[in-house]
Amino acid sequence: MSSENTLDDEDTFKILIATDVHLGYLEKDAIRGSDSYNTLEEILKYAKSHQVDFILLGGDLFHENKPSRRCLHSCITKLRQYCMGDTPIQFNILSDQTVNFNTTQFPWVNYQDENLNISIPVFSIHGNHDDPTGAEGLCALDLLSASGLVNHFGHSQSVERIEISPILMQKGNTKLALYGLGSIPDERLYRMFVNNQVTMLRPKEDQDEWFNLFTIHQNRSKHGPTNYIPEQFLDDFLDLVVWGHEHECLIAPSRNEQQLFYVTQPGSSVATSLSPGEATKKHIGLLRVKGRKMNLQKIPLKTVRQFLIQDVVLTDYQDLFTPETPHVTKKVENFCYAKVTEMLEEAERERLGCPLTPEKPLIRIRVDYSGGFETFSTSRFSQKFVDRVANPKDIVHFLRRREQKEDIKGLNLTKQLQNSEGLRVEDLVKKYFEAAEQKVQLSLLTEQGMGKAIQEFVDKDEKCAIEELITYQLEKTQRHLQGRSVTTEKDIDDEVRHLLLVKRIRTNDFNSAMNRAKAQRLERGEPDQDISDELGDVVMDSDEEPNPLPPPTRGRGRGAGSRGRGGRGRGRGK
Repeated sequence: MSSENTLDDEDTFKILIATDVHLGYLEKDAIRGSDSYNTLEEILKYAKSHQVDFILLGGDLFHENKPSRRCLHSCITKLRQYCMGDTPIQFNILSDQTVNFNTTQFPWVNYQDENLNISIPVFSIHGNHDDPTGAEGLCALDLLSASGLVNHFGHSQSVERIEISPILMQKGNTKLALYGLGSIPDERLYRMFVNNQVTMLRPKEDQDEWFNLFTIHQNRSKHGPTNYIPEQFLDDFLDLVVWGHEHECLIAPSRNEQQLFYVTQPGSSVATSLSPGEATKKHIGLLRVKGRKMNLQKIPLKTVRQFLIQDVVLTDYQDLFTPETPHVTKKVENFCYAKVTEMLEEAERERLGCPLTPEKPLIRIRVDYSGGFETFSTSRFSQKFVDRVANPKDIVHFLRRREQKEDIKGLNLTKQLQNSEGLRVEDLVKKYFEAAEQKVQLSLLTEQGMGKAIQEFVDKDEKCAIEELITYQLEKTQRHLQGRSVTTEKDIDDEVRHLLLVKRIRTNDFNSAMNRAKAQRLERGEPDQDISDELGDVVMDSDEEPNPLPPPTRGRGRGAGSRGRGGRGRGRGK
C-alpha cells in the first residue's frame, strides 16, 4: 500500500470501483423507487470529477435479469451523459481484444471505436442478478456493450473449463492486468476449482512487472460446504481482488496471509434487504495503481438512504415488564415506539448538512419475544410512522431465537422463513428438512435441488421451476424402476431410498430437465421462458461418481502455483 499523494501522475492508473448497484430495485415504490438511479448518477459524477481512467463494476449493475424499459433508459441516459466526451484516454490495451470481449460483434474496447467518443470507459462483469440467459447466452450488459457504453468482460462460455485471460493495459510505465470472472453458480465453480479446471493466464513477458487486479462475483461467506468460493482457491500472483455479490461494505483492503494478496469488498450501493450487513455505511473506492504499488481511497455515498437497525431482547428488560405484567403487550408496543422514535432522531441528526441524503430513513427493529411474550399488531404499529419512514410496512420484525425445542413436531416452514431473516432460501429449505419429522422428509428430491429450484422461483420469478423439477425427477424415477423390473411395494421403497442416497452424494447440471420441459412447451405452442439457462447448475441426480479430490493446495510466493502459470503474449499466440 502507498499514500495517494505519491501516486498521482502520468504513470498512475485511477480506477473507480463499485459493485452491486442493483439498478431498478423497487423502482415501482413511491418512496424508494429512484434510490438506485440517484446513486448510480452520484457514482458517475465522482468518476468524472476525479478524472478517473476507467470505472470497474463488480457485477449486478441491474437488479432484474430482464430490466424494465425505465431501468434501461435511465442507465443508458446516465452513461451517455457522464461517460461520453472528448477527454482523451491515457492508457493503451495490449492484449488480444477478441479474447477479452468475446460476447459481442464489436470485439474491441469502446473508446477505440472510431464511431464513438468515450471519455470514461466502463468495464463490468455480470452478476447473478443480471447473468446471461437464453439460447444466445445474452444479458443486459450485452445490450450496453452492443451500444458501445460498457465493456462487458469475464464471461465464460464453457461449463467444462474456464480460462481467464486478462485485459492487459499500460499507462506510462505502469502495467495493469485486469482479470474478471462473471457470476457462476457457486457449487459448480467450487467443483471446477477443486478439479483444477480454472486457469488464470499470465503474460509471457515481464510477469513480475504487472499489477494483477481480479474482480469476481461469488459468495465469499460460507453458506454450505461448497456454496462459496474460498479465497485460497484464487491464484497467489494476484495483487488485489475486488469481491462483488456480498452486500456488506468492507472496502478497506484486507490481506490474505496465505495467498499474500489483498481483498476489497465494496458492498452494495443500495440496501436490498433489511439485514445488519446492509446497515453498514455505503462506499465506493478510488484505486490508484503505480507500478506494483496501490492505494485505495474510500468515498462515502451521500445519496444512499439511511438505514438503522436495532435488536431488542424483551427478556433483558425485566425491570420494565415481564410476561406476567398486566397489559404487557401494550407496554412492549410503547417500548418499541420509543426505540423507533430514538432511531428516527438519530437519523435526522446524521442527515443534517447532507442535502443529498433522502429525508425518510429505513428503520428496522428486531424484537426477540422469547420467554412467554406475545406479539402486537405490526400493521397498527406502522401506521404511527407512515409519514416518517421509507418502509412503514415492515418496521418491526418479531423472532424467537432463544427458544430451544427438543421435539419439533409439525414444523411450519413459513414461521421458519419469518424467523430466519438474512439466510438464503436454499439454506432455509435445508434447515427445515433437518428439523422436520421423518414422515415429511423428501423421498424423490434432494434438499439441495429443491432449494435451488425455490431460489430460482424467488430470485427470478420463474414460476415453473419447481413444477418442472418435480415432473422431471418423478418421470426419471419411474423409468429407473421400470428398468429394474421392480414390482413389490417393499422393493420399490428400497430402490427409491437407494436412489435418493446416490443423488445426495453425486452432483450434475440440471439443464437436461429444463431443456426437456422447454422443448415440450414449444411443441405445445407455449412461449419459451428460457428456464433451462437460468437454472444453470441445480445440483441433482447424476450418473457419475463423485470426485474425491481435496481442494488444491499451493505454496506461497508469487511465482508458485500449479494451475496454468504459463501465459499468453500480446495476442493469441502462446
